[in-house]
Amino acid sequence: MSLGINRDAGFVAGGDRRRCAGFTLVELIIVIGIISLLMSILLPALGQSRRFARQMVCQSNLRQWNLAFNMYTLEYDDFYPHTDGLDRQGGAAPRSAADRADYFGWVDVVPPMIDLQAWRNYEPGQHPTDDTIFQCPAAELAPVENYGYDPVRNGYFSYAMNSCLELDENCWRHPDDASGPMPSFLNAESITKPEQTVLLFDQLLQPELGYDGKYRNRSAGQHCGSYPKAFSARHTRLNGVLGGLLLFCDGHVEWRDTIWKEHWPENLEVPPRDDLEWYPYPPRNTIKKPDNIIIIR
Repeated sequence: MSLGINRDAGFVAGGDRRRCAGFTLVELIIVIGIISLLMSILLPALGQSRRFARQMVCQSNLRQWNLAFNMYTLEYDDFYPHTDGLDRQGGAAPRSAADRADYFGWVDVVPPMIDLQAWRNYEPGQHPTDDTIFQCPAAELAPVENYGYDPVRNGYFSYAMNSCLELDENCWRHPDDASGPMPSFLNAESITKPEQTVLLFDQLLQPELGYDGKYRNRSAGQHCGSYPKAFSARHTRLNGVLGGLLLFCDGHVEWRDTIWKEHWPENLEVPPRDDLEWYPYPPRNTIKKPDNIIIIR
């Protein structure tokens, strides 16, 4: 009796050992195939989630800058600052107090409104990077040799202010504009269509994608004020489409795959003077610069 029980127990134990010996080759192939299939499904979704998260951070950055610009205009009688400092355009240091306003761009005077350090106060090689509000988190530099400047030492800008807002003959004057003297500072209240006019935009950092991918732009990211050519292609993707975000003067943020218009010439430097997406008011409307505006900090 005991012998039979032992024999049965041995048989069962032996059967268990044979059944637990391991997976067959076919079973392993099936498991590997299932894992590969799941990874092929999940990895693109994870990548898409990361891109979406970066876009949300970028959108949040632009809204914070809108708040800072609003605080600036409240402080300075509704006037915007210069889009860029003249020194970054190759100009000399200011000679008098009257000239100093032209020396400071928005990244120098707007950040202190939200308790951030002015761009000009950073040491060479220590400027804010993509983990700060100054940069889009998707911004990626190309190799340094592709640029006409040193973006690591001098810093780079992945956000640019619409330079057409600054109709200032000290910096640049549109060759088709015969409307007379232009203002040194733009009054925000005078903008014809603030919901249509661009204030800040994601700026391209890859020189090879300039001018809608047709021409190189070796100054990509060099200036904190620029024109549509800087947005013409983009450094990030969403749903497989190149594009970027724009902050408009009324405060709303909008995604665009491009701002390049079909009727524009391929190598266009600046938009036509009557384009109200970039210019704040019709060509012949001018504003006088008030004498009591001082923006030096």
